[in-house]
Amino acid sequence: MTLYKNKYRIESTRLKGWDYSNDGYYFVTICTKDRECFFGDVIDGQMHLSHIGEIMMEEWKKTEEIREDVTIDEWVIMPNHIHGIIVIENKTMHLNASNVETHCNASLHRNNLSFIIRGFKSASTKKIHLADCPHFAWQPRYYDHIIRDENSLDKIREYILNNPLKWDIDENNPLNYQNVKTPRRDISMKTHQRCVSTNKK
Repeated sequence: MTLYKNKYRIESTRLKGWDYSNDGYYFVTICTKDRECFFGDVIDGQMHLSHIGEIMMEEWKKTEEIREDVTIDEWVIMPNHIHGIIVIENKTMHLNASNVETHCNASLHRNNLSFIIRGFKSASTKKIHLADCPHFAWQPRYYDHIIRDENSLDKIREYILNNPLKWDIDENNPLNYQNVKTPRRDISMKTHQRCVSTNKK
């Protein structure tokens, strides 16, 4: 991740020559625009979801529910990003695409990683905007890593599970890349006041 024109961006990590509809385990990280904290807060090493975070979680779960050859392995939602392992296993690649329901109806490319992420982003953004948070947005790009062996898979699963415990040193934590004197909770609450406070259970 680099700073360009005073904004952080994620460079393309696509592996040249690799077909991202191939069977495999893919570790992905998807961040909010400008890494603004919409999804909740980490308290004592545990992630507590905001209402916006709960909406995003439900859309993330749908990723495997609406795609027959896609499953979600380990995942975690953080205040301004999500880590997850997406598994593509093309058992039904010859099915008529019109019989498969997907995010944004992108059925013809249902198992391509970029289409999966694009559909998730689009669907979650629409739901969050309807929840009285019209300025919410994702970063245009996302990070991905092709998991090639069991040892790497185990390490990434452990990393995902331990992510909330390491939020204070996480590179996505606003306090770690901005010169901010405001306590972390105050940063989070500014977002909550705009998007979440009116959504009472």
